[in-house]
Amino acid sequence: MSLAFDHPHIVVPPDGRQSAHAAAIQRGVGRLLRSYGFAVVTELGLGNGRRADVVGLSQNGEFWIIEIKSSVQDFRVDLKWPQYRAACDRLFFATHADVPLEIFPGDAGLVLADSFGGEFVRNGPEHRLTSVRRRQMLVRFAQAAALKLHSLVDPGAAGDLFSFG
Repeated sequence: MSLAFDHPHIVVPPDGRQSAHAAAIQRGVGRLLRSYGFAVVTELGLGNGRRADVVGLSQNGEFWIIEIKSSVQDFRVDLKWPQYRAACDRLFFATHADVPLEIFPGDAGLVLADSFGGEFVRNGPEHRLTSVRRRQMLVRFAQAAALKLHSLVDPGAAGDLFSFG
């Protein structure tokens, strides 16, 4: 029996929600977080009905949410981002070089990214999750990661990965 791990050419297909800029930022953010030892899940449904663009889980159990903004307009029309704070220890925005960085609020971290990687422009302030919320996030993260992994092994059984929330 062959597993997906034996086939490095197997790639999770993009979900199609993102623009080309947003998909490039998402890839770069994932690479950046991985370089810091984080496990990463994209498009993670949260308990408040929102969906986080990128969630990183550190080796010590800290959750970071990175909200991708690919344009000034994208940032200005999104009023839901403060609701992500209840689901993470640190909140960040991520964007690309063509978006002016001064539009992003100072009470969140900031990442500059492209499809090859990213860099932290500023760290997000810490606001620790309660133990109950941390456990809820851990279960959501683990289930989403396991479902995505299983979809590689058995794509026909996966269903809609993005309805999990």
